[in-house]
Amino acid sequence: MTDRSTVHGAEAVELSVVLPCLNEAETLEACIHKSQASIARMKIAGEVIVADNGSTDGSQDIARRLGARVIEVSVRGYGAALQGGIEAAHGEFLIMADADDSYDLAGLEPFVEKLREGFDLVMGNRFAGGIAPGAMPPLHRYLGNPVLTAVGRLFFRSPIRDFHCGMRGFRRNSILRLGLRTTGMEFASEMVAKAALQGLKVTEVPTPLARDGRSRPPHLRSWQDGWRHLRFLLLYSPRYLFLLPGVLLMLVGAVGGSALMVGPVTIGSVRFDVNTMLYFSAAIILGSQLVLFWTFAEIFATGEGLLPPDPKLFAAFDYIRLEMGLAVGGGMFLAGLAGGLAAVADWGSRGFGDLEASRTLRLVIPSVTLMILGAQGVMSSFFLSVLGLRRR
Repeated sequence: MTDRSTVHGAEAVELSVVLPCLNEAETLEACIHKSQASIARMKIAGEVIVADNGSTDGSQDIARRLGARVIEVSVRGYGAALQGGIEAAHGEFLIMADADDSYDLAGLEPFVEKLREGFDLVMGNRFAGGIAPGAMPPLHRYLGNPVLTAVGRLFFRSPIRDFHCGMRGFRRNSILRLGLRTTGMEFASEMVAKAALQGLKVTEVPTPLARDGRSRPPHLRSWQDGWRHLRFLLLYSPRYLFLLPGVLLMLVGAVGGSALMVGPVTIGSVRFDVNTMLYFSAAIILGSQLVLFWTFAEIFATGEGLLPPDPKLFAAFDYIRLEMGLAVGGGMFLAGLAGGLAAVADWGSRGFGDLEASRTLRLVIPSVTLMILGAQGVMSSFFLSVLGLRRR
């Protein structure tokens, strides 16, 4: 059970219900009444917080009249409003939900029970709880939510099956320690992704979704907000954005290029030669750049507190130092230069006449590739050394 100690003579608040609000006068009263009734039924010390984001329809007056605490949040955005409400909350446990009367605020018990069991984040699952007809647009139900949830589960190894449910409960201190930063709709994804990255104890409970009670369109913009969610998931997973595609490109380029260095390769009726070899070389160069971008992104994001440290990556700094990077990169550049000189010597042995493309490019393409990779290695070693200054 939760500690019921007192603060300044008053019973400590166990539960805060946070409702982000922007012109929700039509439905706000119902949401507050349902939240207060649920708190009273559970017989716990609780409060309702309306995090107002600049309403002009009198939502603030409705909230105050009903005994809710109004927090004015000047920074616009769904995430900004929630962050303001979370920071101002007095409760050990928080439950957030949209103020459009689409979520079951009269049934807060499953969330509180899981939080009391020790979970840090309790997500609602609308697909398990039941979606009323017309409550979720088909585009969101069959494309947006399933795709973004699948991406999030893959990237962050999260067990959550509804990444974007607007109703969720959590321990206030646990979420504040995540250092959430986004101010828009992608705040929902950031919370789940960072909870997975930081190893918080996460679960979900079924929650029904009803049609919202507003007569106006919702604030959500399907394509724009969907892209913002996807962009966030990609930026917070440099392993999938940079590393894995880079390694794949390098492997394909190395295998294909090596095969063509010996001579043309015929598969069926198709003959592959130096033109294809040039594309394999480009794949190696692009792949190496992506791997370097992954390294830069991981080090920068870790230094800024955006991602947890990768022990394997930072352990490599104890062995791979600036001098080693310069030596390896410089060696590759010199090897490429030697290959280029060999190509010139071969040309000279034939009197500097017309070049035989197939023969010459088999030397030139690998030589240029090595020179580019070597130069990248040297410059990247200096840049990595700069990024590592603060860590050291």
